[in-house]
Amino acid sequence: MISLNFPILSVITYLPLLGILVICMINSKHHDLIRWVAFLTAVAGFFVSLPLYFMFDSNTWHMQFVENVPWIPQFGINYHLGIDGISLLLILLTTFLSALAILSTWSAVTEGVKGYMISLLLLETGMIGVFCSLDFILFYVFWEVMLIPMYLIIGIWGGPRRIYAAVKFFIYTMSGSVLMLVAILFLYYLNYKSTGVYTFDILSYHNLGLPSNIQFWLFLAFFLAFAIKVPMFPFHTWLPDAHVEAPTAGSVILAGVLLKMGTYGFLRFSLPIFPQATVDFVPMIMCLSLIGIIYGALVSIAQDDIKKLVAYSSVSHLGYCMLGMFALNIDGVKGSIIQMINHGLSTGALFMIVGMLYERRHTRLISEYGGIMKVMPVFASLFLLVAFSSMGVPGTNGFVGELLILIGAFKASVGYGLLATVGLVLGAVYLLWMYKRVMYGNITKDANKQLKDMNGREYAYLIPIIIFIIWIGVYPKPFLDKMDASVQHLLQMVNQQ
Repeated sequence: MISLNFPILSVITYLPLLGILVICMINSKHHDLIRWVAFLTAVAGFFVSLPLYFMFDSNTWHMQFVENVPWIPQFGINYHLGIDGISLLLILLTTFLSALAILSTWSAVTEGVKGYMISLLLLETGMIGVFCSLDFILFYVFWEVMLIPMYLIIGIWGGPRRIYAAVKFFIYTMSGSVLMLVAILFLYYLNYKSTGVYTFDILSYHNLGLPSNIQFWLFLAFFLAFAIKVPMFPFHTWLPDAHVEAPTAGSVILAGVLLKMGTYGFLRFSLPIFPQATVDFVPMIMCLSLIGIIYGALVSIAQDDIKKLVAYSSVSHLGYCMLGMFALNIDGVKGSIIQMINHGLSTGALFMIVGMLYERRHTRLISEYGGIMKVMPVFASLFLLVAFSSMGVPGTNGFVGELLILIGAFKASVGYGLLATVGLVLGAVYLLWMYKRVMYGNITKDANKQLKDMNGREYAYLIPIIIFIIWIGVYPKPFLDKMDASVQHLLQMVNQQ
């Protein structure tokens, strides 16, 4: 394992808590000062995380930047952090989107600004902690910590049905978490029985050699926890409500990062710890993924609310991530990981765009728009580029991820590949049809005639995402190379079952 004397992962993880401490000392009436402290804290977190990319050794699958000290030694619980090529880009995505998400709701949230910014920063700490943790208990603590601020963000600063959406989100996620905790404790017992050592170290479970029947049930417990978080069909019903009711920053973080907790969980736990069960569950998961891809796209077509359309599109897009992952080949898994990043960028940007429209008109109904391109030409151009990214047009990041996933799916089964292609066509349908109805035609609503084009703050949080959309689409090698060794090692563990 590669480590540094400087605990960079701890600094990145807990830096938002420093921002929270400063905010707590500011008078609640000073809204702008609170916003600036939260934003600058998140920006600092992003810049502190950049050395992870430049110092990361792409030639090894071993964990890097490792921090490992005893926490509760009598139970074998350690404060164990580390990252590999699978978690590296997800941490950078988290720090990147957290700063932009704060900027995206700068003026939209006017009540309880102090609590709102504290919730966003606490959420960032929880998310980064999940991607860094290499101890089961530490992972579980961070996994639960991030539920609380998201629950508050939806339930306090959300829309008219915010309480319903927040409770539904919490119950769904908590139900899966309890099953995962039971599975973790049972694994802990089995490991002690096999080795005589008390440990919650995740890496020590990779070569446990569990019987296939035990793998089956433990895989199923983890599957339910992660499938709810993805969310996979049919565990997706909490997602549209949470997205529609959440404020813009909540939707950006929810789509951009929180959904990746589920897909990351499969890669970090399910595949390496339960290799036999992984292979046995492939047909079921591929089937559910394909249903999610097509179902999510069809339901998106039927939506009359722009935000709900984007929410259902996530069910379809995350279906592609699961499809590529369980193709169990190098192209599919790398495509899955890069598509997690792409979805965070593209769908995060779409929610920001919906937020821009909502701040101007206070409605998300497609029927309330039309002809917006005439009064907001720059906005319309950037909106189209983000839509192209989401549907996977060549030259954008979405194309790279979907191409790799399709290659992986076709290698696994021609049938999987053909059905997945149907989802691409449907994706173009719902996005372009929505864009046509919102942007083109005559302006039929008087309120739309006075709409102003993008302001400086909106450029500041949308343009950085546009840069990465084009960069990954044109030259994805710097991103794909970082994960290569880790993905190959992961597949070796699965194939050696």
